[in-house]
Amino acid sequence: MSGKWNDQHIPDQRDRVAVVTGANTGLGFETARMLAEHGARVVLAVRDVEKGKQAAARITGDVRVQALDLASLDSVRSAAADLRAAHPRIDLLINNAGVMYTPKQTTADGFELQFGTNHLGHFALTGLLLDRLLDVPGSRVVTVSSAGHRIRAAIHFDDLNWERSYSRVGAYGQAKLANLMFTYELQRRLTPHGTTVAVAAHPGVSNTELVRNSPAVFRGPVTRLAPLLTQTAAMGALPTLRAATDPAVRGGQYYGPGGRLEVRGHPRLVESSAASHDRDLQRRLWTVSEELTGVTFPVR
Repeated sequence: MSGKWNDQHIPDQRDRVAVVTGANTGLGFETARMLAEHGARVVLAVRDVEKGKQAAARITGDVRVQALDLASLDSVRSAAADLRAAHPRIDLLINNAGVMYTPKQTTADGFELQFGTNHLGHFALTGLLLDRLLDVPGSRVVTVSSAGHRIRAAIHFDDLNWERSYSRVGAYGQAKLANLMFTYELQRRLTPHGTTVAVAAHPGVSNTELVRNSPAVFRGPVTRLAPLLTQTAAMGALPTLRAATDPAVRGGQYYGPGGRLEVRGHPRLVESSAASHDRDLQRRLWTVSEELTGVTFPVR
């Protein structure tokens, strides 16, 4: 077996339940596919159920589809209720879904779309499902961030919804920074329980549909240069899969591609920005997220 971590290193996942958000395409699909091929019972938690069913049909194994629109807290609560009813235990919750560089839009609850979907939706889903993971040995919450957490990234507590002036790049950076802060704060709260851990990952630059909302001036060059500058969705999913399944992983770690500038390559342990490790800001973000979503966690 190769010394570089790849899908052949994924341990046997039989008898494990994995919920993967945004799993009908791209990174989420590849993550779900590889988990299912290694024996996991996988739930594709997706906004478009019909596309989810089409994706499930392309995966070998025990795969189910769950409606989930992270841009609606009502949908998040409904999906969590369905998942709780169907699964007394959950081994893996993989917060993968996301939007990137969208024009200014708001969620059903009035939040800026990137922050509301990428962070608040996953924050609420995790809080509503966490008690299904807490007593499960080896259970993990894996949240997908991005190298974009370093680009024009800060938590704008005075204008979280970018109502004064909108930057699609800055809003994405805020959301991806929030994903990391959430992971680190969640891990501190999980530590006394000793079973579930929180881990983060990023895919590098992967050739997926996420680029569709990039400014038009970039879309053409990115499309033409994609084979040279990006890696496949299957490679981009490996950091998430390592974070989810490698027995050596520890809570609070962050995995990404091992190549130059973490653009592509086999997954390894990487470092996030200094800003992401600010504990005071992590706690403040957690409190604000509870207030905005109305979801509190069974760990304090």
